[in-house]
Amino acid sequence: MRGAGAGASAAARPGAGGWVLRPTGTDARFRGLAAVSRRTAWLAGTEGTVLRTRDGGATWRNVSPPGAEGLEFRDVEAFDGRRAVVLAIGEGEASRIFRTEDGGATWTESFRNTDPRAFYDCMAFFDTRHGLAVSDPVDGKYRMLATGDGGRSWRVLPSGGMPAAQPGEASFAASGQCLVTAGSAAPVRPGGGRDVWLATGGAATARVLHSADRGRTWNATGTPVPAGDPARGVFGLAFRGRAHGLAVGGDYRPGEPSPEAAAVTDDAGETWRTASTPPPAYRSGVAWLPHSRHAALAVGPTGTDLTTDGGRTWRTLDTGSYDTVSCTRDLACWAAGERGRAAVLRG
Repeated sequence: MRGAGAGASAAARPGAGGWVLRPTGTDARFRGLAAVSRRTAWLAGTEGTVLRTRDGGATWRNVSPPGAEGLEFRDVEAFDGRRAVVLAIGEGEASRIFRTEDGGATWTESFRNTDPRAFYDCMAFFDTRHGLAVSDPVDGKYRMLATGDGGRSWRVLPSGGMPAAQPGEASFAASGQCLVTAGSAAPVRPGGGRDVWLATGGAATARVLHSADRGRTWNATGTPVPAGDPARGVFGLAFRGRAHGLAVGGDYRPGEPSPEAAAVTDDAGETWRTASTPPPAYRSGVAWLPHSRHAALAVGPTGTDLTTDGGRTWRTLDTGSYDTVSCTRDLACWAAGERGRAAVLRG
């Protein structure tokens, strides 16, 4: 399912820091972001655009797959500065996955959807070999692709362990964060865990589905995030370890209210509670700050918010438009969004 948003620019100031724009030289909208380190990041966006920086965003190299101009890239997962996997969304054959091992100099198309009923939204990796990609429900259940070779090949997982979808339920390809693994941060670690979570919307209840066995069986839990409309639901997730998770979302339509647009869990997603002071509007992306037990950022088309108490309360830092956010283990945070916007957080 597609996401939407718009907004203006400003400077976020968590403490003494702030967002610093890193011009990309393009007008593409970047909903896919993989921050590898404070110097290396990948962006994936409209018109088949993939960019990579190795110098902290001072310069960007266009490494888009040849012939991909008609595709909508909404997610990118990177293992380092040379290896990355990108997902194009859409119905039928518009949903594709590409992989590079040489920094984008060459790409291999490793998956092309041939089922007109499927629409792939997001990817997530457990380690450098094992990962999943999710499609909106087919035959009443979410469809999962799995890879065990770093994205070189993909297979559809059996659906027997997947709970039935609600009428109208889907996921949002708004930030590359509708499917996440425990402690998601680049670069992914060898021998990663087995937990993965899926955010949903568009139905009567906005749910989070959790698998503890890399996508073979799932449990579904309702959240208090606004639902009951195709434009509402949980858009982004972030987990700090297995237990502590954040969910953000709301109603992506400009001007529509999004009360209770964030929720928090301390039990791996078995239960969710509303933030006592949530973000003031729809948010599409969320990330824990590096090496922090309590601080996280949430972004959306109308601003950036910070929590310093594990998601219980949020305060707005910025009114600029960002769709997605990602933080790295070497103390860097990146954000990206419309009109070619990319930024790093000044520490």
